[in-house]
Amino acid sequence: MQIMDHHQQLTLSVAVRDDARFANYYAGPNEQIVQSLQQQWTVHGEPYLYLWGAPGVGCSHLLQASCHYAEGLGHQSVYLPLDELVEYSPAVLDAMEQLPLVALDNIQAVAGRPDWEEGLFHLFNRIRDRQGHLLIAASQAPGHIGVQLPDLSSRLSWGMVYQVEPLEDNDKVLALLLRAKRRGLNMSDEVARFILTRGPRDMQGLFDLLETLDQASLSAQRKLTIPFIKAEMGW
Repeated sequence: MQIMDHHQQLTLSVAVRDDARFANYYAGPNEQIVQSLQQQWTVHGEPYLYLWGAPGVGCSHLLQASCHYAEGLGHQSVYLPLDELVEYSPAVLDAMEQLPLVALDNIQAVAGRPDWEEGLFHLFNRIRDRQGHLLIAASQAPGHIGVQLPDLSSRLSWGMVYQVEPLEDNDKVLALLLRAKRRGLNMSDEVARFILTRGPRDMQGLFDLLETLDQASLSAQRKLTIPFIKAEMGW
């Protein structure tokens, strides 16, 4: 989606990853969060949710998956990674309330910035007045991200607040197997455990490594085996 910052006359291109979908997400201990995100569009759904967790636990994936899910139901949405937009004017938030779903990622990136905090406060009110839906993700709980504007700080805790829990190792293996299956990659449980043992500990790092290995196996026309991975990665 393209967003025009009227103050700076710049067009910002904000993309949602095509593979960031609920079907491509292994929930593990976060199943309730996925259900709440999907239930946003039901009669008893919560229109505002705040997700927080350490880098790599999947907050960004869940926000983007929610956008895909909303679009699939016929609702327009916008995904705004605030860590990428912080150097622009908060005027990028103007009129966003006209969309049924607004997803604000990495809100901690603009905490302590008076212009952005005021812009978010007014956006929050406009979304509420239009009975829209709002998703927010951050690295920490609402009271710990450094927001200085009291009115905004209180609004961040209005809806449901969920901590996205990191996966245990067994769940990470299952998440890798699911992602491999979605990529059409035949990978054994043994190979997945080997990757987990030698690769990054965070899920995004593991998924990036899986993509690299998938491309390498395609180029070499080789199956993804432990000897192949050792040779490719120098392990």
